[in-house]
Amino acid sequence: MARYDDLIDEALARVREIMPWDLSRALAAGSKPILLDVREPAEFDLLRIPGSINVPRGVLEQSCEWDYDETVPELASGREQEIVVICRSGKRSVLAADMLLRMGYNNVVSLKTGVRGWSDYEQPMTNANSDPLDADDGDVLLAPRVRPEQRKPKL
Repeated sequence: MARYDDLIDEALARVREIMPWDLSRALAAGSKPILLDVREPAEFDLLRIPGSINVPRGVLEQSCEWDYDETVPELASGREQEIVVICRSGKRSVLAADMLLRMGYNNVVSLKTGVRGWSDYEQPMTNANSDPLDADDGDVLLAPRVRPEQRKPKL
């Protein structure tokens, strides 16, 4: 039986990752990749990389195809476009990037460390109203919220 981390390790054999400073340099140099944030809408509304679009992982495949309620034209027409997949920590983005590669997208990478790493690197972030957020805001909004009942039982 494969566990979550096993699935990520398997996908990492196929998915290339970039670090936040690599993305920051590329954007500063004028690169215009699709910044695809696969977190849930509530997470995306709290904090995001400016210019990113939100397509939750649960509707990713349909968003990449024409003629679905979830179709995102930028994705459906962007199979040759450079895409940087983003999530909170860099795990969901690896799985999503792997799916995009399987669907025929050619230039896909995952942002290693996700928006947490982007925040730690003190790069620009905004909220749903496009208000700028600083790294301290990111620390608070991105802090783990694992409840006691979600912790692995001790033997």
